[in-house]
Amino acid sequence: MLTIASASGNTFAYAWVDQVPLGFDGAKWAQAICPREVGLGLDGLFLLRLPESGRPWEIEHWDADGGSTFCGNGTRAAMGIPGAPREDYVEVLSNGLCVALRRQADEVALRMPEGPGYGFLPSPLSLQLPHACAWIGNPQLIVEVPTVAAVDLAAFAPPLRHHEAFPQGTNVCIVEILSPGRARIRSWERGVEGETLSCGTGSAVAGAWLASRTGIRCWQLQPSGRDPLRVEAELLPEGHWRELWLSGTVRVLGSFHPGVGLQLGTPDSIGV
Repeated sequence: MLTIASASGNTFAYAWVDQVPLGFDGAKWAQAICPREVGLGLDGLFLLRLPESGRPWEIEHWDADGGSTFCGNGTRAAMGIPGAPREDYVEVLSNGLCVALRRQADEVALRMPEGPGYGFLPSPLSLQLPHACAWIGNPQLIVEVPTVAAVDLAAFAPPLRHHEAFPQGTNVCIVEILSPGRARIRSWERGVEGETLSCGTGSAVAGAWLASRTGIRCWQLQPSGRDPLRVEAELLPEGHWRELWLSGTVRVLGSFHPGVGLQLGTPDSIGV
């Protein structure tokens, strides 16, 4: 059985390690379950390890194309899954990256990866628009535009997502400053290969970039989804950050039993 949950418009499937069949292949399952054409139209699939006292909670994520990547919104939503750790603050290994989750009222906050290697990078692009590149466990390109609604993202983003300057590709987010501490954001995500209602890691980088440019440490971002996101950042010299938190609403939507129509194998092999 899979649990379906969402964070800021992104929707994910979650499976516990003791409930998946022998030979479980996360990449194969993600490719079958997530795509809109043949699956459920999800943004990713997570495998959750059983919590162990005194140890970080281990979770792993696959994109719809089967790629194993760190995912911010999906990591946040995991905190709402039945069986998740009950503490208000939990250290987590998400795709091997050290992060933390914190419950606060009806929201879940995620502390992003930090330390050597995480932060802003020199831009290899000749874009005329203000922009920033960063590594936050996955690659990010943030571009400021006058109005996000006026951008044809399906035409604008793919050449940047596949630009030769980014050997691993990159997520592409466009931002529009509305007022001090408030902005709109739209996201084109690699792995999904399309516009999503929100990109958690991209939003975190965008908030940190806006903080570095304005001196305003807390930003409320309105993605294409209904729920806003809040980003708080402490900026360090040389483009690094510390205590970069992304927070917003998390919703558990229900459960799902995979069937043979998803082409995961026989009924016995998919646990139905």
